[in-house]
Amino acid sequence: MNAALPSTSSATRKTRPQVNLTVLSKELLSPHMVRIVAGGEGFADYENNEHVDRYVKIVFPQPGVDYQLPLDLWAIRETMPREQWPHTRTYTVRWVNMEVKELAIDFVVHGDEGLAGPWAAAAQPGDDLIFTGPGGAYSPAPDADWHLFAGDDAAIPAIAACVESLSEEARGMVFLEVDSEADILPIAGPPGVELHWLFRRGVPAGSSELLLESLRGIEWLPGQVDVFAHGERGYMKGLREIFFSQRGLERSQVSLSGYWAQGRVEEVFQAEKKLPVGKI
Repeated sequence: MNAALPSTSSATRKTRPQVNLTVLSKELLSPHMVRIVAGGEGFADYENNEHVDRYVKIVFPQPGVDYQLPLDLWAIRETMPREQWPHTRTYTVRWVNMEVKELAIDFVVHGDEGLAGPWAAAAQPGDDLIFTGPGGAYSPAPDADWHLFAGDDAAIPAIAACVESLSEEARGMVFLEVDSEADILPIAGPPGVELHWLFRRGVPAGSSELLLESLRGIEWLPGQVDVFAHGERGYMKGLREIFFSQRGLERSQVSLSGYWAQGRVEEVFQAEKKLPVGKI
C-alpha cells in the first residue's frame, strides 16, 4: 500500500517550515488511540497559528534510502528523485503548550495497518518526530447560535480540540463514530454541548451508516449553526447532501472535509482530491 509515490505539495520551506521534535512520552488513550507528546530543543522552530484545528505533515523516511542527516525534507525534495522522498501523513495537533514547549498528537491505531499508526504504537521517548507546519483554516464561529460536530475516529482529535475551545455558554451537539465503548475519550466541553458516541461494533471504519443515519434524524436546534464535519471521504459526501440539500445551509456555515478515504494511502487520497472522485 505504501508503494505509492510520495505526495507533491505547493508548500515551501517558508510557508511550511520543518520542525524536529523529540518524543517525550506515549500514552494509550484507548484500544485504538495513542497520544505522542513531543518537545525538545527543536520546539523553538515551531510557530503556532490562530486556528483551533491546526495540522502538521509528519515526515516518515523510507527504509533503505540513504538520507543526509540531519534530515531536511525541503533539501531532499530539491536534490533527490521523487520516489526516494520521505512519505508524509497529515495529523491534527491535539494540544500545544507554548510555555512548557510541548505538543500532543493523537494517532488512530489499527494493528499493523497504515504507516503512522504503527509508528506511534512503537514510538519510545527519545525518538524523532519530524513534521512541517502547522497549517489550518478552522476555528469555531464565535457568533454562531449553536455548533454541530460530526466525524469518525480520525476526526476525534480535531473535534475534541474545537469543543474544548468553546465558551461555557456554547450550545451544540457532537456525533463521534468509533468501534465500541472502550474507544470513548474524555472531552471537556461546555455543559450545553451534548456528546453522542456511535458504536460500529466490528464494522470497519468507513463502512458504517451510523453517522449518516444519526445526522439525518436529529432535531435541529434553533438559530444559526456552525458545522464542523470531517472524516472518511464517503461519509462526508453523504453529509454534504444532509447539510446542503436537506438543511439548506450556506457554504460559509460548514467546514466539511475528507481526512481519509477507505482503501487509499494518503498519497493516492491527496492526488484524488484534484479529481471528481475526490471532491467533497
